[in-house]
Amino acid sequence: MPTPVDSLTEQAFPARVLESKKPVLIQFWAPWCAPCRMVTPIVEQLAADHAEALDVVKVNVDEEPGLAIQHGVSSIPAFTVYVDGVPKKSWVGAAPKHVLEKTITALLP
Repeated sequence: MPTPVDSLTEQAFPARVLESKKPVLIQFWAPWCAPCRMVTPIVEQLAADHAEALDVVKVNVDEEPGLAIQHGVSSIPAFTVYVDGVPKKSWVGAAPKHVLEKTITALLP
């Protein structure tokens, strides 16, 4: 069953992402973005499937523009995976579950 993904704020970013013991997938999105709405259920399913090894959060770029700017986000949906507090991979665009899963699992311990 899909897991709702927590929203991430700029204030929570250091503790939730930089200090995380698990890799963290960040989804940058906005409510008006149709591809974002399309990929969100896939991201929620991946969060549920990999809950033991991966933390998944989302950033609403309209509410948290500082995080979007910090990550160089100019198109959404955009994704960044942090491992040990360091950004390891970033990409832009919605993708099918098997593509996202392959990308993410390659970064998991």
